Amino acid sequence: MKMRFGAAHALKAPAHITFQMPFWKEEKKVEAMSASLKNFAGQESEFQVALHGFDCFAPRVLFVKIVDPKPLVILHAKFKKVLREEVGILSKDTFDFHPHMTIATRDLSEEAFEKAWPEFRVRKFEATFLVKSLFLLKHNGRNWDIYREFLFTE
Repeated sequence: MKMRFGAAHALKAPAHITFQMPFWKEEKKVEAMSASLKNFAGQESEFQVALHGFDCFAPRVLFVKIVDPKPLVILHAKFKKVLREEVGILSKDTFDFHPHMTIATRDLSEEAFEKAWPEFRVRKFEATFLVKSLFLLKHNGRNWDIYREFLFTE
């Protein structure tokens, strides 16, 4: 995406499925938040996610499709409740949760999207992975780094 279509923004974070849009939290409150997230994750079980093909949010976002998003949607609903009730983060998300893995966003121009989408619409891709944790990412001024990992039960 970077070399052919000039879109590198998605490379600023590890591959992920976003459960919460970025937020700012005082450093002294991160420990309490981390304790809540550790407790939450410890009550969840590992599960598989299958990926198949690509989709888009026209005119600027390309992503890998998740075959069965239901387990992620259920987990996300429980996660948002913990964020709201225990961590004090009130979501400002205005859209329904649509789990996906972004490969191009923001810096993908509409012109580049028009060139890339016909190719990705028919491109084959399949993979599976084990979801075994949640990650808290922290911005270092340039990129998103893994700050903490919260493991699910096996």
